[in-house]
Amino acid sequence: MALHIVFVEPEIPPNTGNIARTCAATDSVLHLVEPLGFHIDDRAVRRAGLDYWPYVKLQVHPDLESFMDEYRENRMFFATTRGGSLYTEVAYRDGDMLLFGRETRGLPRELLESHREQTIRIPMSENTRLRSLNLANSANIILFEALRQLGFPGLK
Repeated sequence: MALHIVFVEPEIPPNTGNIARTCAATDSVLHLVEPLGFHIDDRAVRRAGLDYWPYVKLQVHPDLESFMDEYRENRMFFATTRGGSLYTEVAYRDGDMLLFGRETRGLPRELLESHREQTIRIPMSENTRLRSLNLANSANIILFEALRQLGFPGLK
């Protein structure tokens, strides 16, 4: 098994390329939920992922509903600035799915409301002008906490 990073409707190519590189380096699975704000073969996506793309375990899903239907039995955590728990308060397990929303809007409100107990957040300044951290950075922070808790399985 592995950990899963799920980007729901990502808009900025380098964020997806950056997390693809991390997923390749950590044997994590990358899920992209369409519509995407770019083409997967976009030069900016490829450049950010460097030559790691052949090593990325990539799954592309046509929409959020089909993704949720396919993985409804999996344990999921939903990253949001208004998450109920700090990302460090979760006891991660192999196979967990970490979901992240669009750079400009985050995950859909209805999804977060229906999974309130599984929402997580990264602590930030209370300065109201700061909306969120960068998408790829947020995914990396949470993924590496999960990997740390699991003892960095298969990583040296």
